[in-house]
Amino acid sequence: MLVWLAAAMAMKMRQSLAELEQEFRHEMQLESSRSQMQRKRAISRSRKRWRQRQRKRSSVRYWILVLSLIGTAVAVTVAMFETLYYLLG
Repeated sequence: MLVWLAAAMAMKMRQSLAELEQEFRHEMQLESSRSQMQRKRAISRSRKRWRQRQRKRSSVRYWILVLSLIGTAVAVTVAMFETLYYLLG
């Protein structure tokens, strides 16, 4: 009876160890998949921020170009009329 009880306890311990090992492997797989998802999300956020910064820089450059063209047109127009005024006046 004692041998049978010891064998039963050893079997139960082996089963519980196997269950623990299986649960551990399962948790490791879950952790790995979570880690991969977090990495993908971080890369996606990084790319999104980079695109936003590029778009903002492009917008600022565009407005600087527009304002410089308008400023040049105004300066040329003023210089032209002043030259005409001096030539005809």
